[in-house]
Amino acid sequence: MAIAISVRNLNHHFGHGHLRKQVLFDINLEINVGEIVIMTGPSGSGKTTLLTLIGGLRSAQSGSLQILGEELFQASAHELTQARRHHGYIFQAHNLHSSLTALQNVKMGLELHQHLSTAEMKARAIAMLEHVGLGDHVDYYPDELSGGQKQRVAIARALVSHPKLVLADEPTAALDSKSGRDVVTLMQRLAQEQGCTILLVTHDNRILDVADRILHMEDGMLTRNAAPSARA
Repeated sequence: MAIAISVRNLNHHFGHGHLRKQVLFDINLEINVGEIVIMTGPSGSGKTTLLTLIGGLRSAQSGSLQILGEELFQASAHELTQARRHHGYIFQAHNLHSSLTALQNVKMGLELHQHLSTAEMKARAIAMLEHVGLGDHVDYYPDELSGGQKQRVAIARALVSHPKLVLADEPTAALDSKSGRDVVTLMQRLAQEQGCTILLVTHDNRILDVADRILHMEDGMLTRNAAPSARA
């Protein structure tokens, strides 16, 4: 089976000199193409740091980090930007621009795809908003949307470019039980339809059943790697 994410002997630190603090310790991980993997662990355990390294949002300092066949260790800023063209991101706080409509926010997910015309970008964005059940909210601003609707816009933005990899950081943290379940089920369905890989960081035990595998991180180390049925 093809490998989407291959991490070998990855270490990472913040700060320098006596302020240097290591936050990731010898991370080794493989995720197959098409897998849905959930990463759990307490706050401060290094989950988000690992997610941002995999996503090319910061540079890897040591080890090997191969994402979709591209080595990101020692990658230049330009190479990281190119790698991010194949990723979709969903954040806890949805990170929508309050001054932009739902349609305009989703179109931002295509800004790195310069081969698309303005008309094509608009058509794709509208189609994706319809796909997430917000076809009648394309001209709404974030302040006019509920928490679940905002997160649906964020999902649409992440998936509108048909990415090969979707990275989600606590996407249900600010949602009630039903909205959280709806959002994750939607992510799962759309990702499966598009044939992409999902790596999702969460504290939400209510959504663990969507995973093919569950990783657990503590104190900067991966301490458990199991199928949902085998988890403690």
